[in-house]
Amino acid sequence: MGKFEKGNAGRPKGAKNKINTEIRGLIQKLFDDNYHTIQDDLEVLDPKDRLKFITDLMPYLLPKLQSTTHTTEIDLDSFTDDQLDALIERITND
Repeated sequence: MGKFEKGNAGRPKGAKNKINTEIRGLIQKLFDDNYHTIQDDLEVLDPKDRLKFITDLMPYLLPKLQSTTHTTEIDLDSFTDDQLDALIERITND
């Protein structure tokens, strides 16, 4: 089956890109091997430039967080008045 033929599912969902993984590893090794030099260089930068340097490299050093949403439907009609009062009390006091 060819690369772009019908029926080829491609890379499975969630599979890591090999090149990105290798690059991240190389950047991490660069930081690990040169930590003190990088720290010294950062100390001479202006705070604005220091922050830019750190934020620019963060995506290569830390995994990106996936946004998630959670929805729950609650049938309030099935609650007793006492249960509703307790729920309101908990929401307003927590």
